[in-house]
Amino acid sequence: MSARLAIRTPGLGVSIQDGGRHGHRHIGVPLSGALDPVFLAAANGLLGNPADGAGLEVLLAGPLLEALDEPVRIALAGAMGARHLRIGGTSRAVPAWSTLTLQPGEQLQVGSPRGVGYIAIEGGLLTPPLLGSRSTYARAGLVHGATTLPCHAARPHTGEWQNDALRHGDGPIRVIPGPQDGHFTAAALDHFYTTPFRVTRQRDRMGLRLAGPALAHSPLGADIVSDGVTPGAIQVPADGQPILLLADCQTVGGYPKIATVIRADLPRLAHLQADDEIRFRAVDADEAAAARAALACRLADWLTRARPAPAGGDPETALLLAANLAGAAVRGDDPHLWPDETRPGT
Repeated sequence: MSARLAIRTPGLGVSIQDGGRHGHRHIGVPLSGALDPVFLAAANGLLGNPADGAGLEVLLAGPLLEALDEPVRIALAGAMGARHLRIGGTSRAVPAWSTLTLQPGEQLQVGSPRGVGYIAIEGGLLTPPLLGSRSTYARAGLVHGATTLPCHAARPHTGEWQNDALRHGDGPIRVIPGPQDGHFTAAALDHFYTTPFRVTRQRDRMGLRLAGPALAHSPLGADIVSDGVTPGAIQVPADGQPILLLADCQTVGGYPKIATVIRADLPRLAHLQADDEIRFRAVDADEAAAARAALACRLADWLTRARPAPAGGDPETALLLAANLAGAAVRGDDPHLWPDETRPGT
């Protein structure tokens, strides 16, 4: 059965994204798709959707959503909570990594994520595909502009689910050198792999500009005949400051590429903030393939650990069930034990 989800306030940096627009790079159309496909897959997995089903990506501030006509089941992924606004004026906090069902007329106010967050809808969003994908690519006008989104109605009697937070690894970002690393001096290559770079405020879905020691070019220079680029490519223009390309990047470029981030570490880039430090480590193709397989296994294992949410979804119940009550006795009215939004009586 079909349903509709209304966007009452749009938030900031909110767009429809799925697994990306494959097969059109030869005509200049970027891949697009989720900046963090792992988190999108996690949100979809909590609902039984395909991993690349279309959902909402949130970069800055979440939207206010309302179910119309039929119940709609939603899942949240990322460091991003929400508040369920019930008919009658009551509300409750909704944690990330969980599902909830909006009855017709009920609303969900989604908060601001740390990094990037995802809102998946059971059955996926059913906006019309554009060039084989529902992903937004605003620069080319590939946008679903309506404020009412078609979707599936929630399946009855499936219950709500939750899981522990899914976290990415840390440490240096792994890259495969080149393909134009010969355009850089030995000192520049040494700096690239041994010195941290800082994420600047020039960052969007197209890429990140980094600041650090200027990477000097060899006599081959800072320009090449334009060739193909891909998300994860690290271009270095004449000023020596790297540009790290992301999902909405162009399809060709004329700056030499010192290295390319491996697929397994691309999702980590989506969560970098201005002034964060980033380091790089060179790996070979075998290590890159092993890392990608390990990430897929980790996501599959995470999905097997999803569990039914406490009846009613009250945050106090969830906190009690997660506590080691057998290990110690505490005062339930001690305000230091409760986050502000879940303190009893608030």
